[in-house]
Amino acid sequence: MTELKDKDEQYSVFLKYRENTDDDNSKVIITLRVIFISFIVVVITVLGLFLFDNSSNISAIFESITDKKLANVKVSDKKPDLTPSKFSFKMLSRYQNILVLGVDSNGPNTLPFSGVRSDTMIILNIDIHGKSVNAISIPRDSKVYLAEEHGVQKINAAYALGGVELTRKTIEETLGIKIHNYVIVNAEGIRKLIDAIGGVPIYVEQNMHYFDHSGKLYIDLLRGQQVLDGRQSEGYLRFRKDYLGDIGRVHRQQKFIKALIEKIKSPEALRKIPEALKIASLYTRTDLNLYQMSQYAAIAREIDLNKVEFVMLPGGPNKKGIISYWILDPEKTQQVINRLIYRKKSEVTKKDVSVGIMYSKSREVDALTVKEQLKTMGYEINCTGRSSHIHNSEIVGYNTDVSTEMIKSIQKEIEQIEKLHYVHNPVRNICTESDFVITLADEE
Repeated sequence: MTELKDKDEQYSVFLKYRENTDDDNSKVIITLRVIFISFIVVVITVLGLFLFDNSSNISAIFESITDKKLANVKVSDKKPDLTPSKFSFKMLSRYQNILVLGVDSNGPNTLPFSGVRSDTMIILNIDIHGKSVNAISIPRDSKVYLAEEHGVQKINAAYALGGVELTRKTIEETLGIKIHNYVIVNAEGIRKLIDAIGGVPIYVEQNMHYFDHSGKLYIDLLRGQQVLDGRQSEGYLRFRKDYLGDIGRVHRQQKFIKALIEKIKSPEALRKIPEALKIASLYTRTDLNLYQMSQYAAIAREIDLNKVEFVMLPGGPNKKGIISYWILDPEKTQQVINRLIYRKKSEVTKKDVSVGIMYSKSREVDALTVKEQLKTMGYEINCTGRSSHIHNSEIVGYNTDVSTEMIKSIQKEIEQIEKLHYVHNPVRNICTESDFVITLADEE
């Protein structure tokens, strides 16, 4: 990957690029860590289920998680008619951008949402009609101009300086998009939620050992199928002492989301919905009103997690003195915004892309089969190899122009990769000259 210059001029180029493309954009109507996506789905889904099955305490729950000053809605004790056939988003435009902020704790006996930095920033772009979701992760160390003349800082400082409104305004000005609503989640709530539903079954792909006494992070996990409690889940999601570093962590987070959602669907977890709601009321804040929550709950039930696109804003790490930044790549960031927020279709064809295939020792036969089928379909294979570092089976896109439609068409034809998740990775770490890479790890 080409190293980016760590200068204020770099960001000025980004602003200039966005200014030049504003006219085109106006013609179109979207790491604590990616796990917060799943938590929001949990909150919305369980709230929807609760509304259908239990008419008590609706106002109390709503008041506890909703910032009514911003939501500006009236809470009623009357149970609304939420029959699925009547669900409609008449008051909303087709695409909605929800800002998900994950904030950490300052310790015991402190306010959960004050005086802290946002550890995670994710934009969920929801297509109301198509019932699909795209997710953009904003690296917390991204170097930006904070709104309201706060100067050049890491983007995660915005919440500490001006709360959710300064964060929202900074993101809107930086990316040239509209943030319609927000959800804030405290990290302690994630741990408590996982404990409340009885842990999350997941295959730990490698031994993970790491101890940070100052940061109070203790990771001690062995490879194999396990049921992780809240603390163990946090360790699994935060571990990055492997050769992939932060990128490996992002991949694990996406894998964990699927496992968590599957656990929530289980009868055991459904019985614990009231307890999960109590946790949400303590550790979640939002300006979504009750009607909006119920609508999103209906959509959440129809979303195929394998079709959710996760992208981290492209760029590269750079260091200025003792401060480490993530320097956004202006052009590639705009491409991500165009495709995931404004849903612009890619015109790239199979003739324009090259494919890499990496596999573990036990998957060599599968890899050769995939290679031959791709060649038959007309794709160029420019990189293949076996590696002991392949721990996840997935399809990793380096080129932001490679569309999910292209990947889906390939998966329909090749059984060995039919169920693999497609993720975008701004950092090329294997098969660096390929446009996307298929990795095949040992089967669980």
